[in-house]
Amino acid sequence: MSTTLQKLAGKLSALSVYQGVLQQPVPHALARLVREAARDPLRPRKFCKRWGSLMHALCEQKSPNALSESVTQAILYDANPFSIACAGGKPVPALLEAAAQRDLETLREASELASEEILRQIGHPEWADLYALPVWETGALPELMQGVPAWAAAHLREYYAAHGCGIYAQYRAFIWRDKQIQPVRYPDTTRMEDLKGYDLPRQAVVDNTVAFLRGAPANNCLLYGDRGTGKSSTVKAILNAYYDQGLRVIEMPKEFLMDFPKLVAQIAGLPMKFLIFIDDLSFSKQDDTYASLKAVLEGGVAARPANTLIYATSNRRHLVRETFSDREGDEVHRGDSIQESLSLADRFGLAVNFSQPDKAHFLEIVRQLAAQRGLQDHWAEMEKGAEIWAIARGGRSPRCARQYVDAFAVKLQLETSLGQHC
Repeated sequence: MSTTLQKLAGKLSALSVYQGVLQQPVPHALARLVREAARDPLRPRKFCKRWGSLMHALCEQKSPNALSESVTQAILYDANPFSIACAGGKPVPALLEAAAQRDLETLREASELASEEILRQIGHPEWADLYALPVWETGALPELMQGVPAWAAAHLREYYAAHGCGIYAQYRAFIWRDKQIQPVRYPDTTRMEDLKGYDLPRQAVVDNTVAFLRGAPANNCLLYGDRGTGKSSTVKAILNAYYDQGLRVIEMPKEFLMDFPKLVAQIAGLPMKFLIFIDDLSFSKQDDTYASLKAVLEGGVAARPANTLIYATSNRRHLVRETFSDREGDEVHRGDSIQESLSLADRFGLAVNFSQPDKAHFLEIVRQLAAQRGLQDHWAEMEKGAEIWAIARGGRSPRCARQYVDAFAVKLQLETSLGQHC
């Protein structure tokens, strides 16, 4: 029996700082295979099962020939005392640094195990053919893991400081759910170039975001206006444009605004910049969530950390639905009540209006979208149908323009396909 595999199995079991890496699919399967290979006597059926599990994990990550890269990715995204301290710019105690270096050396050794090497060490190279075992390659060792453990740890400190750790290094978009920040694995891919029209209001939001990323004074932002004008899409496009500069977005449903102190407590010490995104914000009356948002924006004892801004979208400028009966109520000081209802919107330092486009603006948006889709040669036909499409759908908007261009492209594709078959 290979003493090398037995030692490696022991060292993997003794991981301390990077113990969480073994919960990730590829390292988890690799560790189980090493432990099985280190058994005496060997159990061929169990060994083959562990072998297949590792290959399955590699294939699921679309990297059957990159074992080293898969293990390195798990290291980069692991949240542990070492990575969290580095991400927050805090000093790392010597004992923690030494433990991290030991773990990194062990994980690097494991990540360099080629399939042929394992079979050679257990003394059964014939099992590859006998049991039709699939093979993998370790691939080139990522630069981050090359060199001595102290070198790797130093480069990881730089990586964590720049990109954060855990889910914040792996994902860009999140949602607050079940009292936790949960990653959005497939975020909206809207890009700035996909958004047509509204250049001036959108630029105001972009400028505010850039100032925030640079550490300059920036404001909480309210994007308000008619439906379908690109308010939410603007926030998503900004995330996709600037996430590589440390920007992250956490969507917080309105009904959970009372959890805001719990949310910011989890991100206050991180190096990234966070936009807390509240979509489609409005209130039918002043309820508990209304008061919570007022406190969050200004005046609450739980201060908003410097790495956080609130971006909200709403179809209402003043957020609270008003009726004539509200203005004619029986309160002695009706003016004070009205001002109280309108004060929430005033607490956003930046309010940007996205209003419904007129006919000329709408057609220009359609024309730009058509050009982006390569449909400019059909503009005369499209222009005739655009207004009819908008009227049938209750009004003009960029969303309506995109739907029209998509529908026209499908219609054109079908006509072309039918023509080719005739």
